[in-house]
Amino acid sequence: MSDSSNAVTVESAAVRALSPGGDLATAVAGFRPREPQQRMAVAVEEALATAPTALLVEAATGVGKTFAYLVPILQSRRRALISTGTKTLQDQLFDRDLPVVCEALGYRPRAALLKGRANYLCHYRLELAAAEAGGATGSPVRREQLPVIEALQRFARTSPTGDLGQAGILAEDSRLWPQVTSTVDNCLGGECPSYNDCFVVQARKRAQEADVVVVNHHLLLADMALKEEGFGELLPEVDAVIVDEAHQLPDIAGSFFGIAVGTRALRELARDTRREQEQNAPEMLDIRQRIAELEASVAELLDASRTWEGRSSWDTVSPGGELDPLLDRLDTNLGFVGDALEAAAARAPGLEQLRGRSALLLERLRDWREETPDTVAWAERFSQSLILHRTPLDAARPLAQRRAARPAAWIFTSATLAVGEDFGHAARRLGLPADVASERLDSPFDFPNQACLVHPQPPLPNPNDPGYTRACIAWAWPLLRDNPGGGFFLFTSHRALQEAAAILRAELPADRELLVQGEQPRGDLLARFRESGNAWLLGAHSFWEGVDIRGEALSVVIIDRLPFAAPNDPVLQARASALEAEGRSPFMEFTLPQAVLALKQGAGRLIRDAEDAGILALCDPRLTGKSYGRRFLASLPAFHRTREPAAALRFLEQARGRNTCA
Repeated sequence: MSDSSNAVTVESAAVRALSPGGDLATAVAGFRPREPQQRMAVAVEEALATAPTALLVEAATGVGKTFAYLVPILQSRRRALISTGTKTLQDQLFDRDLPVVCEALGYRPRAALLKGRANYLCHYRLELAAAEAGGATGSPVRREQLPVIEALQRFARTSPTGDLGQAGILAEDSRLWPQVTSTVDNCLGGECPSYNDCFVVQARKRAQEADVVVVNHHLLLADMALKEEGFGELLPEVDAVIVDEAHQLPDIAGSFFGIAVGTRALRELARDTRREQEQNAPEMLDIRQRIAELEASVAELLDASRTWEGRSSWDTVSPGGELDPLLDRLDTNLGFVGDALEAAAARAPGLEQLRGRSALLLERLRDWREETPDTVAWAERFSQSLILHRTPLDAARPLAQRRAARPAAWIFTSATLAVGEDFGHAARRLGLPADVASERLDSPFDFPNQACLVHPQPPLPNPNDPGYTRACIAWAWPLLRDNPGGGFFLFTSHRALQEAAAILRAELPADRELLVQGEQPRGDLLARFRESGNAWLLGAHSFWEGVDIRGEALSVVIIDRLPFAAPNDPVLQARASALEAEGRSPFMEFTLPQAVLALKQGAGRLIRDAEDAGILALCDPRLTGKSYGRRFLASLPAFHRTREPAAALRFLEQARGRNTCA
């Protein structure tokens, strides 16, 4: 790893652009030159010059990693693929950061934003939805949705991209969303009457012709796993691949390199087949009979799993193959549907597409049932559906193989890659060699004077104690009540979150708004939180990262427990068993490093710029009561520390005063 204390070289073109008086300082209002940013830019330059190669960069909050990789990439004039962990960051990078840097450098590359097909309005399915509105009983589209459908039709006529996220018409959790977008299963491809106007085809054409393509990890992995979505090559050949928020990649890769088959896809197959049969083969009643048999098998599986909760190992819910007869019937009935569609396929493109779709689902089901080494079979139960998964225990090997098949400069960056100074855990999970080039860049923020870490003295009860959540609230009460700004209360489980919500609703002062994950869409909660200025937001996993709120509105972050993964998670259990079989420690090699990185993400919500001031409150007694607690503390920035909430509040008041006078 490079020594971040070394001075950066002025010979670097990227450093000149990022220095005082450089292109960025001249063109971008409020731009502050930062040595860590310049160091990262130099590392990226070196990776580009020595490609094919790989580089790991941990860039703490405030480094400005996006500009640090955009500047050398654009200066090099090489074709680049940039992958982000979330669609939110993808949009921000394409709509805000990339244009700013291009303008500053005076370079106008061809740029394209490419998302998965579920983000794009489908002309064909939109017209089907319009026709179904108020139609036959059981139609997924209801008459009262017709005004929304008409708004989507107007959007389809005027939008150059068809990106539903930009339409402002549908919430992402709307039941109408999947009815007006396509999947790999239901897309008609070249047989579609709207193929020439297809937003997905147009987006991919722009990407193939672009110099810079911005995607998200799901799409990058879909391409790497060769999970073609129906239209030839997915992503263009490039000279550089930048993986931002790289800490998310291994877990997302597990799903893409695995197998999944769900009851929702089976029900949609039955529904779409019934519609096509009525329209194009009304006399072929055997198709309808086969559909009914398939639906009965799906209902049987859902009934058998009605008491399951969340994620379960298949061996646990089906000991000794107890549910094999049920799966046999599902297999048989799905095959019968395929046979019936085979006989009718020549009548209409829709029936031919459904034949292929049924064959693909049957192949997935049989692949899922086949025991394969180094994988784990598990089930995920939702209120109305079930998904059967088979996940590789380690995505490192397929990641390494796919990366080798695409020679380029591969740059992996995130605010959380190293455990202390060590990149070994991240390198192993990403399929990178142990001696991969790496750079760890500390934040330029003045943490001892901007932020305070507080944890209880004497310690709180054991986190497994039934009264633990109430004890956390009692200890943190001065922070909850007396901080004039707002804060996040982050939890590692939804159960603890709901318990805390019930307590705080009864005890929090009336002038403090309480926002609770799950009660409103995530975007609405964050918008309301920003607007309020002094609200408390209670959140679980989705609020631990990807949130950037500055100023007094988010000046306290309370974390109830150290974020260890749930010990009953089937994938984690299988990984632990595999490590133990090799004589290795799953806790030290996997569970602990993952928890350390997760805590760094949660703590990273607090200080977002040089003017921020705040308090990080860690309730968990294991922070000081267990020897591994030192690993967590060593991975956090150099916060001022205290053991009393009142002292932390005094620190915050003084820090705000310093910022006001600065």
